[in-house]
Amino acid sequence: MRVSDYDYDLPGELIAQHPCSTRTAARMLVLNQGSQTREVEKFLNFPDYVNPGDCLVINNTRVIKARLLGKKPTGGKIEALLIEKLADGSWVSYLKPGNRVKVETLIEVSNSGCHYKILRKNSDGTFHIKFLVENVNQLIDTSGHVPLPPYIHRQDQPMDEDRYQTVYSAVPGAVAAPTAGLHFNDEILEVLRNKNVKIVPLTLHVGPGTFKPVSVENVEDHKLHEENYTLSDESATTINETKRSGHKVIAVGTTSVRVLETCADNSGYVKAGAGRTDIFIYPPYRSNTVDGLLTNFHLPKSTLIMLVCTFATKDFIMDAYKFAIQNQFRFYSYGDCMLII
Repeated sequence: MRVSDYDYDLPGELIAQHPCSTRTAARMLVLNQGSQTREVEKFLNFPDYVNPGDCLVINNTRVIKARLLGKKPTGGKIEALLIEKLADGSWVSYLKPGNRVKVETLIEVSNSGCHYKILRKNSDGTFHIKFLVENVNQLIDTSGHVPLPPYIHRQDQPMDEDRYQTVYSAVPGAVAAPTAGLHFNDEILEVLRNKNVKIVPLTLHVGPGTFKPVSVENVEDHKLHEENYTLSDESATTINETKRSGHKVIAVGTTSVRVLETCADNSGYVKAGAGRTDIFIYPPYRSNTVDGLLTNFHLPKSTLIMLVCTFATKDFIMDAYKFAIQNQFRFYSYGDCMLII
C-alpha cells in the first residue's frame, strides 16, 4: 500500500489558525458507513447522532506548556520541546537548533533564572535534559508556552491555554491536544449524560510524533512513535457492558481509538491496562471495538488519515475530504470535524 494513496491538496487558507468563536461552533461532516452518504451539520447537533445507552470514549490527557525558550551561555537562543519525563527525573526533549549544541551545556530558561543541563544526544535527534530546579512543574507552568502545532503560523496567545485544551482534560502529560475533543463544552456533555449516554475516559499522552510525516514509500514500512496510555478497570467494564447490550462505542479522536485497539481482544472486548503503545492502524484493519468515530481533518499522508480510512472505504473518506475542501471546511487542530457512524 502506497503512502501517496492518502495524499490530497489543501489550500493553505483552510488551515485554521485560530479556534472558532465558541467550542461548539464548528461544522461537522457526518458520514454514514452503511448508506455511503454524507451531510453537513453543526457540531452543536452531535447529541442527535448518539443514542441512549451508547458509550462515548474520551481522552482526558492534559497538554503541558511544553515549549521552553532559553539561551546558551554564549547568548544564542535555543528552544526546547519537552516530550516525556523519565523515571530518573530527566526529560526527553527536542532542541532547536540542536545541531551544534554540546553535551553538558547549561541552558537558562527565559524569564526564570532557572537552568537545565544537556545530558546526551540520542540517535533519533532527541536529547536528554535535566532541570536544575526542584519544582519543574511550576517552572513549566510559569515559563512554558503552549506547544501549538507547526502548521499554526503564529505565537501562542493567552486564549490558547484554554482553547488548546479539552474541558475534561485531567492528567498532565501531552504535548499535543486530542483535537476532536476540543469541540465539547460542559453543556453539551450534560446534554449527552441526560440522554443516558455513558461518557468514559481513558488517557493517551499525545506526543509530537503525531505531526511526523510518513517518509517511507510503503505504508507497512512506517514505524509509529510510542505513547503512554491508561485504561482503567471502570472504563473497561463500562465499554464491555455497552458492547454486550448491543449499543455503540463511539470514540472521540484517533487517540481514543489507538488505546481501545491496544487493549482489545479478537472479539472486540477490552482489558484494563497501562503502558506504552506504538499501534499503527491502517486499512484493511477493521475495529471490532469501536462503532463510530468523531475526528478532525488530518494532514495528508499522515498515520491519522490512514486510521480514519479503516472506518469506511479509503475512497469514501478521501472523497469526503475533497468535499470538505470544496465546501471550505476548516482543517486540522482548530478546525471543523467529521463524524463517522
